[in-house]
Order: sequence, then C-alpha cells, then structure tokens
Amino acid sequence: MNSADKNSPTTVKDQSNDDSKENLLKLRFLQLLIPIIIIVLGYGVYKLLITNPPKENIKNTNSLKQRRELKTRVIELQKENYQTTVQANGIIKAHNEIILTSQVSGRVIKIHPQFEDGAFFNKEATLLELEEADFLTSVASAKANLAQAEAAYAQEQARSEQARLNWEDLGYDEEPNELVLRLPQLREAVARVNSAETLLAQAERNLKRSKIKAPFDGRVIQRSVGISQAISATTMLGRIFSVDYAEVRLPISSTDMRNLELPENPDDEPLKIALADALDDENSNSWKAEIVRTEGTIDQNSLELFAIARIPDPFGINSGASPLRIGQPVSAMIPGKVLENVFKIPRKAVRRLKMIYLIDPNTFTIQGITIDPVSENEDYVFIYDQSIKDGTFLATTPMSWVPEGAKVEIIKEETVLDDETNNKPSSKSSSF
Repeated sequence: MNSADKNSPTTVKDQSNDDSKENLLKLRFLQLLIPIIIIVLGYGVYKLLITNPPKENIKNTNSLKQRRELKTRVIELQKENYQTTVQANGIIKAHNEIILTSQVSGRVIKIHPQFEDGAFFNKEATLLELEEADFLTSVASAKANLAQAEAAYAQEQARSEQARLNWEDLGYDEEPNELVLRLPQLREAVARVNSAETLLAQAERNLKRSKIKAPFDGRVIQRSVGISQAISATTMLGRIFSVDYAEVRLPISSTDMRNLELPENPDDEPLKIALADALDDENSNSWKAEIVRTEGTIDQNSLELFAIARIPDPFGINSGASPLRIGQPVSAMIPGKVLENVFKIPRKAVRRLKMIYLIDPNTFTIQGITIDPVSENEDYVFIYDQSIKDGTFLATTPMSWVPEGAKVEIIKEETVLDDETNNKPSSKSSSF
C-alpha cells in the first residue's frame, strides 16, 4: 500500500507531459499546413485567371495597345537649291544733315517760303536775307580805297619812269639802283592796290552772303530764326538735310554673315536689296536700295555688323514713287548665297533640342535625329545632311512618346479629310 502511494504522483506527471508534446506537434503541423493551403489556393486562382481572363480587362488591354500605336502625317523630303534671304530692320536717316549758319552778321529782313519747316529747296535757292545797308557801305568804302590805291600806283609808276629818263639824260653808263628808280615805292603802291582789291572782293562776298543760299538740294527739318532777329556767324538758323539719297543701318548677325557677300572695298559691286514699311503691314509699297559698304567693326553691345544701304531719291521727287520719311522704320530683304542640295524642314516638324523624326519609306520605322540648320526663316529651317536620302518621310504630327525603331502608321490626307467631314455637324441636326 505504501509503495503504490509513492509511485502515483510520478505517473500523473508523465501523462501530463505526453499531452503537452502532442498539442505542440499539432500546433506546428497547423502552422505549416496553413501557408501551403494559401499557396495552393493562390496558384489555383492565378491559373484560373490566365485561362479565363475577364472580358473587361481584355478590352482595356486592347484599347491601351491601340492608344500606343504611333500615327503621324508625313511629308516627303527632297533635296533642292534654296536662295537664302536675310531680313534686317533699320531706321531711315539723312546722309547729310547739317545745322545752317550764316557767314556774316546782320538783321533778318526776309524769310523765303523754302525755309519753312518741312519745305523742300533747291541748291543755290535763297532761304533768307539780311539787311544790306552795312554791306553796301563796306563795298563803297572798299571801292574808294581801291581807287586811291590805283591812283597812287599810277603816280609812282610815272615817277619811276621819269627817274629812268633823268638818269639816262645825265649820261650815266651804269644801271641805276632801285632807290633811283623808286622801285620800293612802286612795289608798295602795287601791294596797296592788291590789298584794296582784296578788301573790295571781301566786301562784295559779304554783300552776297547777306542772301543766305541753300548749299544743296534738300529739305528743312526746323527753322530757328525769325524776321528782324539779329544774328551772328555762330547763330543757328535751322537744321536741314539733303534729299539726293538717304541711308539705313542694317544689323547683320554672325549667323547670317556666312550666307552674305557684302561689299567691303570701294570697288566692290553694291548689293541690291528691297525695303518695306515696318510700321504698316498693309502697306504694299517697296523701295529699291543698295548696300554700298559696311561699318567694318562689330558692335560691342549687339555683336552684330552694320551694313549701310543707300536709297536714291527717297522722297520720290524725280521718280514720283511713294516717299520714305526720315526716321521711318523699314524692313530689308537681303539676298544671300544659293544653298545647294538642302532639305527644307517645316518649323512645326522640329521638336525640342532641334530634333526631327524621320520614317523609312520601306520599313515604316521611326528614328529621331538632331539637326544643325544652315539657314532658317519664319516658316522653315534648311539642313544639309548626306545621311538623309531623297524620299525619306518626315513626321509632322506632334507625338509625346516616340520609341526608336517603332512601327509608324502614316495618316493619309484622304483619311484626314474623311474624318473632318464625319466630325462636321449635319445640316439636318436639331437645335435646342
């Protein structure tokens, strides 16, 4: 009895340990089984979706594929010769603008109509007149002095001749000296005559200068004097300019200079150009001009070379053409060199960083290249590239995503016209 009582606690303890081990094994088995079940179920769902995809997903996939197909309009590239032109803007200026002054002092008594603001005048036309009284007095005084000098000269000449006769009557064989012949007095009389003649000529010139005449064919910018105003030789009478021709400074950039042959030397042939009104786009008048020289130095501010163009008869006085105004902005079209075997690329086909997309006409695959224009204008850029063959297509439709070597569908003009026609509203449609 006693021995049984001693062994009973040990037996209960061993049985409890066996139960705990069994439960731990079951728990571990469940931990391994659950992930396996999840993996098997996931694989089954994956196979099911692959074999039987939803119709909606197929539709979205097809639409995405269709949306990514490249379509573009194209133009066919062909080499051609292009006459370059350079456009430059400038302002018309008078080639000979001066401040008119008088050579004599006096009081203004008359202003002629040719000396009004904006008036035309011819060379040697009288513009204004000064009071002549003082000048006439100077002329009369100079004539009197000349008469006195001539009389004194005549007397000295007679005395010199008489002195020679007296010397010969006295029987002297040697030549008389200058003092005997009164030659110094005779030379003094001649000098006085010359001086009097000079003073008379000066007085007569001043009398003529009292009528201030035009130095050239020109036009008045501004008159600065009035009637009865006293003027001196430094008084500004007005500003005038000549009208035989005008000039305009045209800036030429370093890029454009390589396409132009400008006259540099006096013997170079002038370059003929055409000018247009830069203020009024609707003004169809044009003016012929010639670039006759360049300034020869690069402007330090703009880094441009200025060419000087000459416009003959700018006011149309002789030709009757539409007049140009001094200070009028004009636009010049300057013909340049002929570029041979170049491709003309529309500006709308040039992408960022001067990139264009070319399409092989045989494989219809697209490729982007970077261009280096040799010339350009508002609508086109011109390139010279031997790697581009005649007949290559140029993509002109903007595309946001262009993979290299991708297939391209070309949009034909007929398709575009049909689409535009179909998109137009019908004339029988109802209006609300």
